[in-house]
Amino acid sequence: MPRFIRNALDRPGSVGIGAFQRVAAQAGAREDRFRDLAELPRPTLDDLADFCAIAREAARRTIDMRPFDVQLVGALALLSGHVAEMATGEGKTLSGAIAAAGHALRGKRVHVISVNDYLARRDAEWMGPFYEALGVSVGWVGQSSTPEERREAYARDVTYASVSEAGFDVLRDRMATSAADLIVPEPSVAVIDEADSVLVDEARVPLVLAGAADPGADAPEAAELVRRLSKGYHYELDEQGRNVFLTTKGTDAVEKALGGINLYESPDELTRINLALHAHALLTRDVDYLVRDGRVQLISQSRGRVATLQRWPDGLQAAVEAKEALPASETGEILDSITVQGLIRRYPEICGMTGTAVAVEEQLREFYGLKVAVIPPNRPCVRVDEPDRVYGTVTDKERALVDEIAKVHEAGRPVLVGTLDVSESERLAEGLRAEGLSCVVLNAKNDAEEAAIIAEAGARGAITVSTQMAGRGTDIRLGEGVAELGGLYVIGAGRHPSSRLDDQLRGRAGRQGDPGGSVFLVSLEDDLIAQHAAGEALPPADQDGVVRHKRAGWIVGHAQRVAEGANLEIHRNTWRYTRLLELQRGQVLEQRDKVLHGESAADALARARPERWKELTESAGEKVLGEAARQIVLYHLDRCWTEYLGFMSDVREGIHLRALGHRLRPLDEFHREAVAAYRRLEDEVARRSVETFENAVITEDGLDPLGTGLARPTSTWTYMVQENPFGDAFDRVLRRLGSTGGGRRRSGEEE
Repeated sequence: MPRFIRNALDRPGSVGIGAFQRVAAQAGAREDRFRDLAELPRPTLDDLADFCAIAREAARRTIDMRPFDVQLVGALALLSGHVAEMATGEGKTLSGAIAAAGHALRGKRVHVISVNDYLARRDAEWMGPFYEALGVSVGWVGQSSTPEERREAYARDVTYASVSEAGFDVLRDRMATSAADLIVPEPSVAVIDEADSVLVDEARVPLVLAGAADPGADAPEAAELVRRLSKGYHYELDEQGRNVFLTTKGTDAVEKALGGINLYESPDELTRINLALHAHALLTRDVDYLVRDGRVQLISQSRGRVATLQRWPDGLQAAVEAKEALPASETGEILDSITVQGLIRRYPEICGMTGTAVAVEEQLREFYGLKVAVIPPNRPCVRVDEPDRVYGTVTDKERALVDEIAKVHEAGRPVLVGTLDVSESERLAEGLRAEGLSCVVLNAKNDAEEAAIIAEAGARGAITVSTQMAGRGTDIRLGEGVAELGGLYVIGAGRHPSSRLDDQLRGRAGRQGDPGGSVFLVSLEDDLIAQHAAGEALPPADQDGVVRHKRAGWIVGHAQRVAEGANLEIHRNTWRYTRLLELQRGQVLEQRDKVLHGESAADALARARPERWKELTESAGEKVLGEAARQIVLYHLDRCWTEYLGFMSDVREGIHLRALGHRLRPLDEFHREAVAAYRRLEDEVARRSVETFENAVITEDGLDPLGTGLARPTSTWTYMVQENPFGDAFDRVLRRLGSTGGGRRRSGEEE
């Protein structure tokens, strides 16, 4: 059935919750029965009303929180395998804990996946007494957890972990050479907190396990070269400010500096210069990244904070480090990788919760088979959301921001301002200080203090400036007398590329029936408009800088819809290219598990070289020989998979050029290469294993990996790769060639 027909018949957020509401009502009728008991019985899931009543009483006794009916409804939606949309402040953490406990009581191993380590630890420790009262064990995993601590945490009924740490543990297990070294047991259920952020915004982010290698030494030279180039003379930016191109003068200057080469006949040099130019002209400090503790730290565009353990692909990462005159960070060979989407799809059962799910239900359904259950608030939302105010320029908008904040603050009403990046938040803070107004700034530079800052944002007279409110994990409670002033007032300093991020910011006001208000101030010079509505005729502003034309609001909404559509297509395209690799990865892991836990390696080598096997059995012993066979096959299986990933990465870089020559769709050509290369991988593992077995020295003391050439990397590390914002090398060359003629024509016209 075509997607648009299916969506019309199965509307977003259309999961019926009537049955869940009836169970919650039944639980309420049984509440007194369990309140009078000195000791609560261990619940089962045979009677959901009893389970909910016992869970409610356990929460009341242990963490002094009595779940509302809507929290029970949310938990039941999670137990039924849906994504529960619950507004900010409605108690998603407790709903998730009730659902996780329910899954665990069904005999399932449950992982509660959060967006960061702070939330994983906080929620596990906060909900710990509740789980204990239900007879469910709980643990958590963080970046600083040791292997033994991780193993212990994963052995619990419920384990809290950030999505990155859960993925890194899966990758580390991928390289284990002994069953005793494995950390993560076979998964059963994933309960995803901030589900839209994890399942959509970060779905295509690869998590990487790398082995040590020498960093390249040419990035500083390229950085120094492009630093001498002048914008408008040597290079130009496109209208959206998303791509940069050398002009004819720039190409001549670069070619001369490189010894007179032809840049467009030297792909490696072209890529090196392009990366340096992109880092120089398009990536902005305090917007796209920070420099802190002598390192480049990326800023998550969806969360507005430091993206812990994330980096760009090695070439671009090195280019930015060279731009900032920092030593090159470790680079290395990718031993294995998995996308966040591939990681989550490992779980047989998935459910999640967030405040903004309906807007992405199409993606949740398409990529994960999930539907959304919209849970009504415990109390009706009375927040007043004002229409956008549109300004002609960023300067006018930022001046209006300061004026609006000052006016609201004068009455004592707390103000929360959501900015689009770090530099904007700091400019706004300077503007407020110039007016004699003090504010607290929460951005990627001080995200460690976020919980304390957010907790005070509802105090009388507070002014809080934050780069992003998604996943902050702390409710804003109104201070004394604030409700009478109208509650928290939220101001958005521009629309985000996703309406969900706008809604998450708005949702910080008006929690649990509190009064509140919100308004967004937008400039027609904002990046969203410049990048996604560049072809639209922009209406003029009045003398006060305000754009009052009726098209202004339409243009802002149009730009946001275009941005959301572009991100969806990128998600789809990434999944098209990675889906086959994920399937192949699953087959390799299945084969690896057989080798790790069984005798398949010994059987294969004994069949291939029976005389050699018999000879070594007599001299070294069958047990030692079996372990040696396991290590030989594991090494070559891992080595061949690493080489395969590297080969397919190269194929992806140049697939458009290959497809053009063969008149094939790029994806078809990619799949053709992947299938053929994977078949060669299977044969190559067997060939190399037999060759090593024939020549290896195996004694009763075992196999010497170094002497046999089976040495593994001396060090490994993990990181997340933020998508290269500029496309692959071929895309860059194609855009450059396409723009060269246009650029020269414009120059000719000017002359």
